[in-house]
Amino acid sequence: MQPLPASVLPAGVRARILPGINGLDIHVLEAGFEKKGSPAVMLFHGFPEVAYSWRKVMPALAAAGYHAIAPDLRGYGRTTGWDADFDADQIGFRFTNLLRDAIGVLYALGHRTAEAAVGHDFGSSVASYASLVRPDIFKRMVLMSAPFPGPSSVPFDTAGKPVPGKAPDVHAAMAALPRPRKHYQWYQSTREANEEQWHAKQGLHNFLRAYYHYKSADWKANKPYELKGWTAEELAKMPTYYIMDLAEGMAETVAKEMPTAAEIAAAKWLTDEELAVYVGEYERTGFQGGLNWYRARTSGRVTPELEIFAGRTIDQPSTFISGKSDWGNYQSPGALEKMQKSACTNMKEIHMVEGAGHWVQQEQAAEVSRLLLKFLKETKA
Repeated sequence: MQPLPASVLPAGVRARILPGINGLDIHVLEAGFEKKGSPAVMLFHGFPEVAYSWRKVMPALAAAGYHAIAPDLRGYGRTTGWDADFDADQIGFRFTNLLRDAIGVLYALGHRTAEAAVGHDFGSSVASYASLVRPDIFKRMVLMSAPFPGPSSVPFDTAGKPVPGKAPDVHAAMAALPRPRKHYQWYQSTREANEEQWHAKQGLHNFLRAYYHYKSADWKANKPYELKGWTAEELAKMPTYYIMDLAEGMAETVAKEMPTAAEIAAAKWLTDEELAVYVGEYERTGFQGGLNWYRARTSGRVTPELEIFAGRTIDQPSTFISGKSDWGNYQSPGALEKMQKSACTNMKEIHMVEGAGHWVQQEQAAEVSRLLLKFLKETKA
């Protein structure tokens, strides 16, 4: 596998392959690599993206003297060595293994520490657990679009007390609503999800264009707010890219919100040329690698190991940057409050960026870069 060609990357950003890291050959983008000894900042992308999603932030980090490092995470892009089969062992996609990947990249590039772990969407989970588990390596944390409510809890003070009843099945309740619904993460965990998106009826280009549009600030109906709880009725208040109609797949769901030619032309944050990079990557790999992250989470098979961190907090300086129009901040009711009040003891600021939805580092790259550099400067030891 060859790295991304320089022709699609901003000046000062290069692509390379790092072989033999935790069973993978990992594709990374770098900026600020010219000066040996520059402190590292690691950038973890989400779904359905690749390291390329950080292209507009990396030059600003480099100009400020940092070595910006953005890998294609396990299951994505030009990183190879992972199992693309639906029936692949989920163990490879557990968060402790994803953290091994991250440390391997950092060490391979000659760094024993990173000034910050920066994560967007699913990448926020990697940044969160990296910061929670190895504060000696990851000195600060920046999360985007996905609050960290803390590690899995362990039942406490239960000896001699009645065993609590089984929690209500929220998925059955959603399916029983007058307008039957389902949760997107459980859909993305199904066998058919990869094929339905990879070979969408509208074509991969139009599928991704509609998906990115629907979750951005360009879709004017994105006006998120805190939900009252994890109930079918409350969850169903979210747009259908999160709480889908029961009988439809994701490609059908987003097709209804396909932007007009004028809206596409106005989306300077994601031109057709930039979108073509994503299309080319997913055309080759499909989505199963990224979907295996959802499977590892929803199956309940590999997440219980995170209970070993129960009660542990993230004590490094941290900040949260997200789009004001991003429902991702509220899709797990109470997560934002838990992050501020208990999970992160040194959370400096919460920034809700105007004019951005879910893809904040692309939709408002200049403001995200400013906030990120301000945080790094103000919290420098």
